[in-house]
Amino acid sequence: MKIVRFLSDDGRPRHGRLTEDGRAHPLIGDLFDHPTFAAETMPVTTLLPPVEPPNIFAIGRNYRKHVEETGARLPEQPLVFLKPTTSLLAPAGTILLPNAAPNEVDFEAELAIVIGRVTRQVPANRALDAVLGYTCANDVSARDCQRNDKQWSRAKGFDTFCPIGPCLVTPDEFDPDRCAIRTRLNGEIMQEANTEEMLRPCGELISFLSHQFTLLPGTLILTGTPAGVGMARQPPRFLRDGDQIEIELDGIGILRNRVSREAGG
Repeated sequence: MKIVRFLSDDGRPRHGRLTEDGRAHPLIGDLFDHPTFAAETMPVTTLLPPVEPPNIFAIGRNYRKHVEETGARLPEQPLVFLKPTTSLLAPAGTILLPNAAPNEVDFEAELAIVIGRVTRQVPANRALDAVLGYTCANDVSARDCQRNDKQWSRAKGFDTFCPIGPCLVTPDEFDPDRCAIRTRLNGEIMQEANTEEMLRPCGELISFLSHQFTLLPGTLILTGTPAGVGMARQPPRFLRDGDQIEIELDGIGILRNRVSREAGG
């Protein structure tokens, strides 16, 4: 099923099971404890991020061609970094080019995993059992900060630098390791690949992370980006005021966001 988080008519955030006509059966009870949904439907007007994650983990250099295009080394084990929860952005939200670093803001299409239960030291062959669902993500990155800071916290952590959505697809309807993924910038395809090209599949990533950290329900895991990012193009193609960026994963949908300069610069 496809699960969305949205604002109801009274302005409250709700979860619901999406219908084919764009309405939702509202959630009854706890999303992370055998969720059930009401028979009646509600209108979905404003989409929110599908979850409010307690932590956002991300994986770097998980597609060989992307590693090659950046001239980096293949990591010997998953390359892990964190994005702050304040970087989260809703579908149709606006990515802000930060006043501190507006010139080299880049896109990265990614499959995102949402953990469904407390998970610690799970073996790879059972790791997918811990998944609540999957969604689209854009690991927005300020490349000049990434280059100059020599680490990635600021570069990938600005407000609005983690758009996710538009929905959460449950594991019974989605194969995370065989899914087409693409990016369109103003309608032009920038990235196009398949998650089967990931160096480390989803189960292995979840297992590795669970041996380093306790993964809480709602934890978001970004699984890496394929080749085609803006920094690797000749000439480079960074996000600019007025752009529209789309991240699409077959079986999930399209995460669409506008780009604008941050106010007050």
